[in-house]
Amino acid sequence: MTTYSPLPRAQTLASLPPEYPSNALSQITTFLSSTSTHLRRLVVLDDDPTGTQTCHDISVLTVWDIPTLTAEFRTNSRGFFILTNSRALPPAEAETLIREICQNVLAAALDTGLSKDSLDVVLRGDSTLRGHFPLEVDVALNVFDAGSGADAVAPTWVLAPFFFQGGRYTIDDVHYVLEGEELVPAGQTQFARDATFGYKSSSLRDYVLEKAPGRFTPEQIHSVTLEDVRVGGPEGVRDRLLRFPAGGVVIANAAAESDMHVFVMGLLLAEAKGSRYIYRTGAAFVSTRLGIPYKAPITATELQLPNPRQTGGLILAGSYVPKTTAQLKVLTERRGDLLSVIEMRVEDLIASKDGAAEVVKNVIAQTESNLKAGKDTLVMTSRGLVTGDNELSSLKIGSRVAEALVAVLEGIEVRPRFVVAKGGITSSDAATKGLRMKRALIVGQAAAGVPLWRCDEGTSRHRGVPFVVFPGNVGGESTLCDLVEAWS
Repeated sequence: MTTYSPLPRAQTLASLPPEYPSNALSQITTFLSSTSTHLRRLVVLDDDPTGTQTCHDISVLTVWDIPTLTAEFRTNSRGFFILTNSRALPPAEAETLIREICQNVLAAALDTGLSKDSLDVVLRGDSTLRGHFPLEVDVALNVFDAGSGADAVAPTWVLAPFFFQGGRYTIDDVHYVLEGEELVPAGQTQFARDATFGYKSSSLRDYVLEKAPGRFTPEQIHSVTLEDVRVGGPEGVRDRLLRFPAGGVVIANAAAESDMHVFVMGLLLAEAKGSRYIYRTGAAFVSTRLGIPYKAPITATELQLPNPRQTGGLILAGSYVPKTTAQLKVLTERRGDLLSVIEMRVEDLIASKDGAAEVVKNVIAQTESNLKAGKDTLVMTSRGLVTGDNELSSLKIGSRVAEALVAVLEGIEVRPRFVVAKGGITSSDAATKGLRMKRALIVGQAAAGVPLWRCDEGTSRHRGVPFVVFPGNVGGESTLCDLVEAWS
């Protein structure tokens, strides 16, 4: 396996060919609005809520019964998200869940007169390559490709983890994570050492071979390079894609948002020629494929938060990645006495159910008192990472911790000024269990790469409260504090 060195960001990006000059996102919007293509629908299965981090004015479903899906297909939207939260599950449970969701999606689509060929399916995963890959793609293909004739074109897998706002770049097939001013090969970051979804490869070619051993030969893994994108434009990308044999893997290289726009426009043109794809991508691909333009982060003024304030804001932090810990340090130091900090020790939460229940009960009482007094409150887990003996036991510990944080939110009767949930598992459970959301609107972003949701359903708790899905690995050290200050 080849070893790659960190690269200086500025010099590396400056050495690349100039970005493609035309506005490919505008081309995508026009193409999707044409009479011949507007019936295609994008269904995004999101393995945690952070995949909505580049979108706005689109729905996210947290349930997937056929009537709910049928109603969503009957809207005039180009697509929608389904929050699976499968990253929080062991492989066998994730497989069962994804199969059930895909079967229901297909049934609902057929009920509304859509064919399975009019559906484009995205398995949205982590831009730092953690998650159930290739399992989720396999399951989706098994459902949506079942019954296809022997002469049917096999779908090609598209791997596109680029995410500009989070500093994730793919250059020469190597995936990088921006740390400071360096582009660090993904396999050398703390994300690659994840207790549940760790990996060694930085080259996406090697990553596919590592995660799906024996599935593909090296000759079946193809690339759309930055030169293809920036020199050839959408038509050049289309022509390159059409030259690849069906059924392999295509790696999308991208180092700027315009690169993803050009790549997706080329994909759409290739689809129009009969090529079929299934996607494992980061968030940037989804917003581009839906033709969603950039929208500046939502301000406190736009949210029309009560002034003067009536209650405090609530921040729930369960993510343990170093970036979250650094952000929490800045938040607690800068806010000082303006912020009440309640820490729940992970060891106490996993020692026994009775012990965890007692901790949660005490935290609920403290938090309610603070919120009533108008004081912002941070409820956080202890920062030391506690892992199990293997991947499954580590995953179980994470779930127990998330359950405790969500139990706090479930027990709070005071309507918070806002809710910020830090970390994928935490934010998913906070939305579905703590706030009982079934269908929410992605309003936009609270900060770059940080989604803001709103649920106006009468059955939800704290209806309409601004809900921030704050990924554990996004933003600078002051981003969380800047957000809380601005909204307070």
